[in-house]
This record gives sequence, structure tokens and C-alpha cells, in this order.
Amino acid sequence: MNSTLKILIAGGGTGGHIIPALAVARALVERHAAEVILVGTARGLESRLVPEAGFPLKLIDVGPLKSVSLMTRLRTLTNLPRSIGDCKRLMREFRPGAVLGVGGYASGPAMVAALRLKIPAIAFEPNAMPGLANRLVGKWVRAAAINFPAAATWFRNPEVTGVPVRPEFFSLDAPSGAPHLLVFGGSQGARTFNTHLPHIIRSLLDEVPGLTVLHQSGTRNFEATHMGYAASGADPTRWLVRPFLDDMAAEFARAHLIMSRSGASTVAEEAAAGKPALLVPFAAATDQHQRRNAEAMVAAGAAVMLKEFDLDIPDKLLWILAGLITDPGRLATMAAAARTQAHPGAAERIADKLAELAGKRVSGSAS
Repeated sequence: MNSTLKILIAGGGTGGHIIPALAVARALVERHAAEVILVGTARGLESRLVPEAGFPLKLIDVGPLKSVSLMTRLRTLTNLPRSIGDCKRLMREFRPGAVLGVGGYASGPAMVAALRLKIPAIAFEPNAMPGLANRLVGKWVRAAAINFPAAATWFRNPEVTGVPVRPEFFSLDAPSGAPHLLVFGGSQGARTFNTHLPHIIRSLLDEVPGLTVLHQSGTRNFEATHMGYAASGADPTRWLVRPFLDDMAAEFARAHLIMSRSGASTVAEEAAAGKPALLVPFAAATDQHQRRNAEAMVAAGAAVMLKEFDLDIPDKLLWILAGLITDPGRLATMAAAARTQAHPGAAERIADKLAELAGKRVSGSAS
């Protein structure tokens, strides 16, 4: 009889789904010598990231239901029974002891298949407002791993585990020297940041002596953003625009303040690093989950929130940024509050929970 622990992880689409999934997969292998497969779609980032990480990926054909045209929604609903059937066949072949759904297109069919086959299932929900797939299965799964307590009401047996974050974010020292602002909008950048920061950069540098700014623009908008900064007349030795950042933890370490979107992975990294943040939620995010995430960080005292339309008032953005950067006492208070929202060992706790549900005795817990 094969006693190897087998776990199936389903979901993906964006990095916010697949990066935590891979962190849990690695923890399962390291802590429990588990055999792990991931289920996703060809259109998501998992099609590249999972093979690069060395895990097998099984693809199913399923599309979106939210924020899409009627035709796309009908096509997804028509294909849904087949997608569920494909997941059931895969689970009968692989025979997982437990299933983890991390959200995204593939998560829904896989979780439904697990429930129908009576395989223990855990939902992972990094946002304060759960996505559609998790809202639909939340009361039927065996347990849930959540990041924000506000999400607990949607799930059976929820536990605040946090979002898996790379260990180096938890060990960053407080920055020293002249104030430094980090602006980033995710791997693709944020168009609204790229548009509005060049308009105020000269005034911001005049308002805050010694301030330096690093702005991650995304590859697509790098040239236009760089030209906008250059045309502003701001001292070119005090600002830098880059298309992407290779070592985000190192850039976090230098920053006294971060201006960013409020996706779950972003705010989890900011909490782990103890970084005060000016959060600007992506207005078109499904179910306004970025706004809910930002509101939770604001309520904790770790962040200030601006809505996208607030950026259309240049003096408002300038006033808030300058006010924060020139108030080290407030930044220190926000940094301490951010750390209270951090969750070290999230991947290990989720991995242990999966092993327990699959019937494996877990001798220790994550620290």
C-alpha cells in the first residue's frame, strides 16, 4: 500500500493565486514528502510558473463568470459540467488525500469535483472579500485558510493563516538615511501611477528635502513614464524609473513609504516587511476586493487609502505623500501596525492542515 501523501492544488490565473499555491506546494514537499500536482488553465500564469517550479500541471478548459460579456458567461456555464467531469477523472486517477482551492478559474470546478467525491477540501482566500468560486463553495468545504478576519463569515471552519510570503520580507531592518519612496503597481505596473506621479514629482522633491523616488512602471509603459519624469524638470539624480524590479525585498528594505495597489500578495508583503503604505485600490478589481483589502489595512493603522479618482486632484496626492514622508513618527507607528498584520509560516500552516485532513499525523506546527 502506497502511504505517500498526495495533494491536489487547483486555481491560478494571476500571480496572487499561483505564487501562494507554489509556496504551499513546496512546504508540502519539504515537510511531508508529499506528491503534489496543480490544476489550472492554459490562459493563466500557472502555465509558465508551475513547470518552472518543477511541479506537474494538469490543464482544464474553464473560463470566467464575473465581469465578462453574456456570451462569455454562457460559454463558461456550458463548459462547466465538462470541467467538473475532467477534475473528477483526474482525482480518481491521482487519488489525492486532500484538495486545496486557491481561487481563479480552475478552482471552482476542482472544488466542486472534490466535494462530490467526498475528498476533504480547503479553500484558500487571501482577500477580505472572497472571489466568486470561494463564495460558492465556502460553506461546503472542510476548512478555509484566510488572510483577513473579514472573510471568515463566508467559510466553514476558517483559520487566519495569512498569505505565504517569502521569508526574507520578515527580516528587513528599518530603513535609515534620507527618505525614500517606492512606487509600484505589480509586475505590469499601474497606468494611473505612471500617469500621475510625473505631474507631481518636481513639487514632491521640492517639498521633501533629500527625498529619492524609485518608480516601477512595468515594461509596456516604461518609456512614456520615464519621459514624463524627465520632462517634469525634477532633479534626475533623485528619481529612477525602472520597468521591473528583480529583488523586491531589497527595494522594500530601502523604502520609508510604499505607494502601491492593494492586491492580497502586495499587502501581505508590506505587512511582513513592516512597511507603511499609501494604497490605491484598482477600481476595476472583481468584487472590489482591493478596496476591501485596503480598508482592512487602514483600519489596522498600517496604511492610508486613496481612491483612483483622487489621483485626478494633483494637489491631493502631493499633500498626502509629502505629509506622510515628512512625519517619521507617523511612519513608525504605521510600520508597527503593519507588522501586527503579518503571518509568518503561512505556507507551513496550510500545508500541515492539508496533511491533517488527508489523515497524516502532523508532529509539529509552523513557527
